[in-house]
Amino acid sequence: MIDTHCHLEMKDFDKDRDSVVERALRAGIEAIVTVATELKDAYRAKEIAERYPSVYFSAGIHPHEAKTFNEDTYRTLLEILKHPKAVAVGETGLDYYRDRSPRELQRDVFKRHIELSLYLDLPLIIHSRDATEDTIKIIEEFNIRTAVLHCFSGSLETALWAVKRGLFISIAGPVTFENSKKLTEIAREIPDENLLIETDAPYLAPVPMRGKRNEPSFLLYTAKKIAELRGISLEDIDRLTSLNAKRLFKISPLPEPTIAYKIRDNLYLNITNRCTNACSFCVRFHTDYVKGHNLRLPEEPTSLDLIKAIGDPTRYKEIVFCGYGEPTIRLEVIKEVSKWIKEKGGRVRINTNGHGNLINKRNILPELKGIVDSLSISLNAPDDETYERICRPSFKGAFQAVIEFIKEAKKYIPDVVVTVVQMEGLDIDACKRLADQLGVKLRIRRLDVVG
Repeated sequence: MIDTHCHLEMKDFDKDRDSVVERALRAGIEAIVTVATELKDAYRAKEIAERYPSVYFSAGIHPHEAKTFNEDTYRTLLEILKHPKAVAVGETGLDYYRDRSPRELQRDVFKRHIELSLYLDLPLIIHSRDATEDTIKIIEEFNIRTAVLHCFSGSLETALWAVKRGLFISIAGPVTFENSKKLTEIAREIPDENLLIETDAPYLAPVPMRGKRNEPSFLLYTAKKIAELRGISLEDIDRLTSLNAKRLFKISPLPEPTIAYKIRDNLYLNITNRCTNACSFCVRFHTDYVKGHNLRLPEEPTSLDLIKAIGDPTRYKEIVFCGYGEPTIRLEVIKEVSKWIKEKGGRVRINTNGHGNLINKRNILPELKGIVDSLSISLNAPDDETYERICRPSFKGAFQAVIEFIKEAKKYIPDVVVTVVQMEGLDIDACKRLADQLGVKLRIRRLDVVG
């Protein structure tokens, strides 16, 4: 995991900073970003980053200290932030809760930090407390697209506004507090690609460490809580938030493409990026990643590649043919690998758009009997017109072909489920009625939630 925001430069850590960093490493913290909030601390943050390979730094003037900012401050920050381990500008922003500096001055200083960010091509770490309207106004004025709203405490509406701009939302220890209902809802709703985690140490220690001095090793408790809220594993949260931190702060190389990727208890097989639909909601059109896994294949894997990647299939609840394309485009690979999985005692599912018979120009379902346990078929519409609008298939008459595929699947596959994505313009009740007529289970997926 990566602690994207703490304050190792503060005096709270002077007596045991070495031990704090060591405990973080033992707890599985890969990297730490220490964030200076005053000019005197910026030098210390730089020195700490130079001392510890796992520590990076950011520097800025906290809105509380905006009254101390002048042109010398600007020039000094500019020089400090040219350091190779400087990964962001800030913490900066607005704090109207305590008003320790005049609001007009806070806004001016925030804008100077934005100038630094743009000049140095570094992301912003933004503090906003009781200042949502002005924070949004300034972000929109400068068209900020590379930033994190740290230790987020705003509304769900503000979080979703930030997500639409491509900004990151960082969740800290308060998500573990008993009275944090608003924050827990936000932690559930933020899309994977916009989520970061932090400690804000030495402040805001999570439960069960609440009341103690916070430190980066305590990030584990916040990560566990968020994983629980999102219904995924700690490993999933670790991977996807670390990826996001690397994307934002450019801390280390991004993951290479993968052909087999674990989410929760399942192993997913990424066998092609080709697809016969161009669904309007499809994640592959705006990111290479699902739950922190890079699915943008440079080339398609062979059956042997996949078998080697699987290892022991009984380690997983299911082996799922999925990925960034339509698996039945590679029917022979599915059959060969599925047969091997079943021989080894594993369970097989295919996530498909239901075009398999159109693609292969024959009824492929008898060929899957006995080697596929479950089919998850993307329906996504109750009628031809809606299907054409949402899924944009490459075949004429694709919707009726999907309906026939579903009917035929029930004859050969033990478990058949159809799915729809809950989105504007789709009649979910009509989809439910159609699923009932077809005699299959319906699963409703949330828009922008993948994996």
